[in-house]
Amino acid sequence: MRAAARSTSVSMMDLDGLKAQAKELNPVLGYWDPLNLSGGEFWGDSNAATIGFLRESEIKHGRVAMAGFVGYIVHANDIKFPWKMPGDELTGVSPQALWDGIPEAAKWQIILTIGFFEFWRENSFVLEKDGQSHYMRGGKPGYFPTFDQLPHPVPFNLFDPFNFQKSMTAEKKAKALITEVNNGRLAMIGLMGFLSEAKVPGSVPGLANVGIRPYDGNIMAPFDANFHVF
Repeated sequence: MRAAARSTSVSMMDLDGLKAQAKELNPVLGYWDPLNLSGGEFWGDSNAATIGFLRESEIKHGRVAMAGFVGYIVHANDIKFPWKMPGDELTGVSPQALWDGIPEAAKWQIILTIGFFEFWRENSFVLEKDGQSHYMRGGKPGYFPTFDQLPHPVPFNLFDPFNFQKSMTAEKKAKALITEVNNGRLAMIGLMGFLSEAKVPGSVPGLANVGIRPYDGNIMAPFDANFHVF
């Protein structure tokens, strides 16, 4: 099964593979690359490496957007954890304003945790121990390594912590990936819709009357408020 999944991954590292996947993702639109990004050779690397980078970027941003979309709705409705958390006293504000209002230490914890995940994902030694390669070297875009190489035991892995995919066939995994990418694309559009409506009320007609809380800060400078490097 691992060999089959790996073979599918490698076939997606060229233009023909991208076109085939694009047709599965959206049979109506099909392959659409007006900027010809898939024909590039980023940082002087190969075209296959560039395609791997682009596919990893889309999957990663889609996953972040799906979490962000749900998180935005949760925070916008003042839904909080049952235990004490920084920012609990901030109610009735937009999620963007909530971020601005949490302590600097809390922001650093979030940023450093994300930084660790990025380091772990890009680490060639960790990937090799999992029997994988880097996504720019023929590996599977979207694959996140296990935590088996950490010196301290970790009870769950970040990806598929309960092993739901362990018994899935390669075909079912491929179908799930198509669903994930499409959901990620929709989440990116949806999240940007929330941010746009909050900044410019009425800019997204479909969200004009659903109670999106306005935000007068700068969403393009998320570390501007209460966040300092020195």
